Amino acid sequence: MKEEVYNRFKEYSGSHCWQYEVKQSLFREDLERLNMSSSMVASFQPRDFHIDYVDKSNKKECEAVQYFIEKYEWLGKMPARPTQRFIARFGAFTGGALVMATPNAFSNLLGKENRDMEKLISRGACAAWTPKGLNSRLVMGSVRWMVKNTDFRFFTAYSDPEAKELGTIYQACNFYYLGQKSGTSKQYFDPEHPERGWFSDRNFRHKSKYYMYADNIGVGREQFKKWMKKYSPDWTKVPEQVKLDIKSEEKRYRQSCLVRETKPKHKYAYILGATKKETKYLRHLFAELNPHLTDLPYPKERGK
Repeated sequence: MKEEVYNRFKEYSGSHCWQYEVKQSLFREDLERLNMSSSMVASFQPRDFHIDYVDKSNKKECEAVQYFIEKYEWLGKMPARPTQRFIARFGAFTGGALVMATPNAFSNLLGKENRDMEKLISRGACAAWTPKGLNSRLVMGSVRWMVKNTDFRFFTAYSDPEAKELGTIYQACNFYYLGQKSGTSKQYFDPEHPERGWFSDRNFRHKSKYYMYADNIGVGREQFKKWMKKYSPDWTKVPEQVKLDIKSEEKRYRQSCLVRETKPKHKYAYILGATKKETKYLRHLFAELNPHLTDLPYPKERGK
């Protein structure tokens, strides 16, 4: 099992993106499971699918989204801090899923005072039996729902060259292209927990990891919770020796993981206001603050 998952996340060398590879490999299996024929699905149109918001309180639907992402998405796992989930449905059948999350680092491309307007399109995939164009419908349907029902107006997304991704969907949706300079330079893999896949060094500083370190050094997570802020420890409250032991445990865990160099990711962004006036204002603000990012050409070569 460990070797199988490890190999899945090693550099992909196909001529098309990884998710297309996954979709095609599951196509026949999906048709048989759903009792559909090739001729039937060939007639489907994107408009035949409804884009539905999945509330976090609906545990059954949240599990359905997680299952779909783990089965069809390149990373094969949910993000660390998911906030909103969406499903593309054809009747009772799930044809696609999209997950938004809190960004690991805010872009501040609309100014620091507007950083809370940003939301990350973190995961997304559609099954092979769904029609071309459903991906775009899912992305834009989710964005429009967010704008209508929340205060988020700025949506960022990444495309991974290691998965041979270009961001074709974001290009089709007229996202701004922000270049290929994003992401961590190294990724890590825990051989004892292969189901987690490859992760960035930020994972070593997640709240759950601090609790694990506290357990390992004998302090206990319940005690450490008293020293935590929302996402990280308040080091002014942590005893000096405990602080040193936590840092040492973090280093030990890091060294126990496999490590590899990674390519920078393509980054995209979309701005949408609740009204035409707000959209115009926010896009003008983006152009004013980031004149070098308003007209970058879309990438066309996979893996670059």
